[in-house]
Amino acid sequence: MTQDGENSRYLPGAKFPDTLHVSPTLSDCLNGAKDILIAVPSHGLRETLEKLKELRPSLANSGRICWATKGFELSTGRLPHQVAEEVLGDNMPMAVLSGPTFAKEVGAGLPTAMTVAANDIAFATDLAASLSGDNFRAYTSDDMVGVEVGGAVKNVLAISAGLSDGLGFGANTRIALINRGLAEMTRLGVALGAKADTFMGLAGMGDLVLTCTDNLSRNRRMGLALASGKSISEAQEEIQQVVEGVLAAKAVREVAERLQVEMPICEETYRILYEGVPPAEAVAALMSRALKPE
Repeated sequence: MTQDGENSRYLPGAKFPDTLHVSPTLSDCLNGAKDILIAVPSHGLRETLEKLKELRPSLANSGRICWATKGFELSTGRLPHQVAEEVLGDNMPMAVLSGPTFAKEVGAGLPTAMTVAANDIAFATDLAASLSGDNFRAYTSDDMVGVEVGGAVKNVLAISAGLSDGLGFGANTRIALINRGLAEMTRLGVALGAKADTFMGLAGMGDLVLTCTDNLSRNRRMGLALASGKSISEAQEEIQQVVEGVLAAKAVREVAERLQVEMPICEETYRILYEGVPPAEAVAALMSRALKPE
């Protein structure tokens, strides 16, 4: 990346600005930084935070931290902000960045909007201002739980959407899945303390529709690959990037069971991924559920 001035593996053609300095050493990145933005998969968040704390013990008292990580921690079922509080304490400004933001389109300078949710309104406002520009707009929120739940659950539902489309179930099925998936996401979020309105925003419905309908979504492509008969490992090899929804399906199921939240679409997606249930059987299970008010 230093030599090429771009991430030629994952984002070819998106040149780094002159003000961006690349370093393979975490300590160099922390040198003189007050605000820290982490962009790692959910299974790497705790380790990254622990390294930050080791390298800069005063971080909790003198820094501000944010992350673009989406998903529950698999081993504990904790949301990213809960992991951060456990590692760093809960007395520092923290924020999460989420929303419908495919990197390829952001890198190409196409108009994009996202949500910044923080436990400190001043931090959220500062972040939104520093991230926003001619082609990028950030909105603020104080609902970190809702924004993080949206980012975790939408990946599971995107696999479902890919499976549905790959099996040729059509547009009616896709929109029903997205709509009822939004209801599942909202139920889980509210049970965890989120605001229901958050899920009608960019980090809820916005990110959900994006990842369920566009093939830039790795999770949707996982579903399409599974529908074509590929195994999870074969699909992962083909996609060549972390597919968060596979791990998220297990974590979401465990959290939903613990809270006794009904999430039938996520449950059937889990069964397909981890129990080898044929997709057609999972669809039959969903369609044969008892009728009830919407």
